[in-house]
Amino acid sequence: MMDTTTDDFLGGQLQIKQPLNGYRAGVDPILLAASVAAEAGQTVLELGCGVGVASLALGRRVSGVSITGIEIQPDYADLARENARTNGIDMTVVTADLEQMPLDVRQQSFDHVIANPPYFDRATSTSARDAGRERAMGEGTALHHWTTQAAKRLAPKGYAHFIFRADRLTALLGAIPASCGSVVITPIQPRMGRDANLVIVHMRKGGRAATRLMAPILMHDGESHNDTQKDYTRQMIDVLRHGHAMTNWCASGQ
Repeated sequence: MMDTTTDDFLGGQLQIKQPLNGYRAGVDPILLAASVAAEAGQTVLELGCGVGVASLALGRRVSGVSITGIEIQPDYADLARENARTNGIDMTVVTADLEQMPLDVRQQSFDHVIANPPYFDRATSTSARDAGRERAMGEGTALHHWTTQAAKRLAPKGYAHFIFRADRLTALLGAIPASCGSVVITPIQPRMGRDANLVIVHMRKGGRAATRLMAPILMHDGESHNDTQKDYTRQMIDVLRHGHAMTNWCASGQ
């Protein structure tokens, strides 16, 4: 049996059970969830949902959304189901490979598809020792499969939302299918004077608007880390501790 811990997210609004050893969720899925302009009555699919943090953070902020998660690792999928029950959020978790989705999922279309794909190209990086962590972080499934499957599952005019490493932005943009456009890129900058290390990329099925590069979102105040204080910016405190949406991009006209 997998050893786990139970950790608070969103300032205690979510209690998430996750592996003690293996892939452990950080701020990335919370940022991803905060970037999704979902509304009550809409449908959401998460590709590679892990233990469910992004989906459950979105479900906590927006009541009345119907959420489905796809997760290839059975232990992680079981934890996602347990986390959904514990937090009282309606989420269907399907244990499956995103390249071989079950028929009932393939027959559906979704208003939003979200994903936090494995970041690291293992041709230029070292594999993690833990198999679950490696599956979550090493690019075992080619990036274009993530974007292609997202596009296939989107309803017309639906949105896909990805969080990814900034230094691999060109790979992500190159993998966007021709059926999607109206790309919006939001850099995530650790501090003033530092390069962005993450990007959130939105695309719309059938979108034709010009690509937009948004102003960076700043994670921390000050130019260096101060161990004696919590130095998240006001916006990050609202997002990470209070579960607020990020309002730096607008779907209107996209």
